[in-house]
Amino acid sequence: MIFEISSSELLRKLQVAGGAIGSNPVMPILEDFLFELTKNELTISATNLEVTIISSLTVAGSEDGRVAVPARILLETLKALPDHPIKFQMNADNYAITLVSAYGEYKLSGDTPEDYPDTPIEENSNEIELDSDVLAKAISNTIFAASSDELRLAMMGVLMHLDFNKVIFVATDAHKLVKYTVGGITSELTESIVIPKKGLNVFKNALSISDEEKCQISFNSKNVFFKIGDTLVISRLIDAKYPDYDAVIPVNNDKIVTLNRGDFLNSLRRLVIYSSKTTNQANFSIADNVMTIMAQDLDFSNEATEEVSCKYEGDPITIGFNAKFLSEMLGVVNSDEVILELSTPNKAGILYPASQDGQEKLVMLLMPVMMNH
Repeated sequence: MIFEISSSELLRKLQVAGGAIGSNPVMPILEDFLFELTKNELTISATNLEVTIISSLTVAGSEDGRVAVPARILLETLKALPDHPIKFQMNADNYAITLVSAYGEYKLSGDTPEDYPDTPIEENSNEIELDSDVLAKAISNTIFAASSDELRLAMMGVLMHLDFNKVIFVATDAHKLVKYTVGGITSELTESIVIPKKGLNVFKNALSISDEEKCQISFNSKNVFFKIGDTLVISRLIDAKYPDYDAVIPVNNDKIVTLNRGDFLNSLRRLVIYSSKTTNQANFSIADNVMTIMAQDLDFSNEATEEVSCKYEGDPITIGFNAKFLSEMLGVVNSDEVILELSTPNKAGILYPASQDGQEKLVMLLMPVMMNH
């Protein structure tokens, strides 16, 4: 195998693919990239058996071949080189690799490509197409709310529910829940899959360096395949039933607060410093178009209070929330104003942007924390 390519172009591809390489893989071969060269097309694969990335790029190829390349040493070498053409040579007899740059030669030992795991096959799959920016937004809006609790397997991923002309993304950890609906999809399907956080994070990185406007998503009972431009990310699905999320979203909240998102978020960021480090609790008292927010850490006698002006309809109420969770939610909203709907101090609050695009709808739910006096 022999080819030439600009070092920075190769590095860019490898950094995305590197997202699928785990820190302590179960088999040594999983510490490698698989390189396959056919004429002028180099295909790079990386996997941790849960998530696989396959990306291709055009090189100046002069001898076809396949080899498994140790990822860490190759990435570190390319990062340390300035942007220059490099020549990649592999000896087919012993998989020895030589990199040649304007600065010198670097020799490393490759591994047998036959030991590399097979890529999951896209068969019996359903397919939809989404705008890349919509999908990037769907991942950002939901992934932070997914659980890290291994006893709640389904909640460790994001639910993607296709419902004919719309697709709904949901994430929850039982304290907070995010539901993001995108309309205007052309599909004949009504199907649900649960995608692990790791797979979504890797795909989000691939989205961030791509300038393709559309993304193809296909899935079967075991895997989901995200295709963007010349990159394919395959993630194993979580095989567990997702909780009924609509059942927990309250519908008749009579207390409605409208707030400036930026002011509210900045206030929470200051107050969380004074809250208990275990609960991050802040208490919110709302009356007469003023929200008074108070946080205290009784263990250290720390306390802070701020007032935020708001528009408020309803009787006065005092309710406790985890200020850190609330900040995370406000962080993904991109409208100037947000609406917080409440009913009683022990029922969930609903947060959503005051203005929403016709085809997109974001609704977030936050469970209250019991007030401490």
